[in-house]
Amino acid sequence: MLESLVAALSPLNLALALCGVLAGTVIGALPGLSATMAVAVLVPFTFTMDPASGLIALGAVYTGAIYGGAYAAILVNTPGTPAAIATAMDGFPMAKRGDGDLAVTLSCLASVVGGLVGALALLFLAPPLSQIALAFGPVEYFWLAIFGLSLIATLSAGHTLMGIIGGCIGLLLSTVGSAVVGGDVRYTFGQTQLLGGIPIIPAMIGLYCIPVLIDLVIRPEAHLERRSEQMAGFRLIEALGKVWRSKFNLVRSAVIGTAVGILPAAGGSVAGLVAYTEAKRTSRESKDFGKGATDGVIASEAANSATVGALLVQGIRTGPQLFTQQGDIVYTFVIGLIIATMLMLPTGLVVGRYAFRLIISVPKTALAPGIALLTVIGSYAIEVNTVHVLMMVGLGLVGWVLARIGLQASPIVLGLILGPIAEAGFVQAWLIGGAQGNIPAMFFGRPISLAIIALTLLTLGWPFIAAWRAKRKAAGAT
Repeated sequence: MLESLVAALSPLNLALALCGVLAGTVIGALPGLSATMAVAVLVPFTFTMDPASGLIALGAVYTGAIYGGAYAAILVNTPGTPAAIATAMDGFPMAKRGDGDLAVTLSCLASVVGGLVGALALLFLAPPLSQIALAFGPVEYFWLAIFGLSLIATLSAGHTLMGIIGGCIGLLLSTVGSAVVGGDVRYTFGQTQLLGGIPIIPAMIGLYCIPVLIDLVIRPEAHLERRSEQMAGFRLIEALGKVWRSKFNLVRSAVIGTAVGILPAAGGSVAGLVAYTEAKRTSRESKDFGKGATDGVIASEAANSATVGALLVQGIRTGPQLFTQQGDIVYTFVIGLIIATMLMLPTGLVVGRYAFRLIISVPKTALAPGIALLTVIGSYAIEVNTVHVLMMVGLGLVGWVLARIGLQASPIVLGLILGPIAEAGFVQAWLIGGAQGNIPAMFFGRPISLAIIALTLLTLGWPFIAAWRAKRKAAGAT
C-alpha cells in the first residue's frame, strides 16, 4: 500500500486527479452532461496510460461530475446529474432566499466527506461489500425499486396523493418502448423513435429545466436573490458550523451512500433520496425540508458522493482475487480517488463561488437563452438524436402544467428511473419462481427481501405515524 501511495502521489497522477476533478465538476454542472457521459468520453484518452493512471483520471472525472451536478440543482433547480435530484429539493429554495453560496459550500463539504467515506470503504471493505452485492438477485432488485418508490410517501408529506400520482405517471412513462424482459412493444403508437423508451436524461432536463425557463420568462422578479455583496462568497466558516452540527446526519448519509452504491441497479439518485428521507425522518425540523433545509443538502450530497467508491472501471477483473492479483493497480486507484476527493474541496469552493456569482449577475435576458441552449445540447448529446430534444421539450411543457396543479417533477423522475428496475426484477423473479414451482417463496422467502419489505412498510407508514405523534403531542400540550 505504501508503494501505491507513492505511485498515486506522482506528479502525473496528481495532475490527472486535479484536471479530472475540475473537468468533471464543470461537465456535471451542465444539465444533461452526466457523470457517465463524462467518463465515456474520457475512456479513449486513457488507453495509452498505464492502468493506475487511467483509473485515477476516470475516478477523478466521475467524482467531480457527481459533485458538479449540485450546481445546477441549487442554482437553476435542474439536477446536473440524476444523483443530484434530492439536492434540488432544498438547494434551490436556499438559493431563492439568498443562500445559494452557502448551499454550494455545504454541498462541497458534504461531497468531500461522503467521497472519502466511500473511498475508504472500498479500500478496506471491498471483499465483504462485494459479497453483499452478489447476494442480490432479481427479486431483491424488485423490492429495492419498490422501496425507492415508497420514498415518495415521505418526500411528499402533506401532498402524498399528488406524489403517488406523480410516481404512477413516471412508472407509466417507463413502460414506453420495448419491454426490458421479453421485448414486447408498448405504447409506441407506431413510432419507431419510441422503441427505445423515454431516456432518463432528456426527461429529467425537460421536467426540471423547462418549467424554470418558462418562469424565468414570465416572472418579472430576479431569478435568485443576493443578500449582500459580501455574502456572495464561500461562507466557509458558517458552512463548517452547520456541517459540524449535522455531523451525525453527514456520517449516516455517507454510510447509506456507500451501502447503496455497491448495488449496480441503484446508484447515486437512489442513495441521495434514501439519505434525504432518513434525514427528514430523524430531524426535529422535518417541516423545513423542501423549503431550504441545510440538512437536506448535506444528506443528499454526502450520499451520492459516497457511491463513487463503488466505481471499478477500465477492465479490471473483479472477483475474489482482485486485491491479490491486481493489488498494485487497485490500491493506487483507490488512493488516487481519495486524493482526487480531497482536491475537490478547493476546486469545488472556487468553482462554486464563481458559478453562484455568474448566475446572480447575468441578466435574465441572457440567462434564459443560455440555459435553453444547454438543455438542447444536453438532450441531443446523449445519443445524437433530435427526437430526444423534442421529447425533452414536450415533457417540459407537460411538467410545467403539472406543476401548476401541484404535481412536482421528483416523483415522476423517480418513477421513470425505478420503473425498469422494478419490471425487470419482477419478471425475472416470477419466471424463476415459476420454474421452481414456488412463486410466493421467491418473493417472500428470502431474508434480504423481507428486510427490504419491512423498510418499505416503515417508509409508507411513517407519514401517518408522524401525523399521529404530532396530534398526540398537540393534544398533550392542551
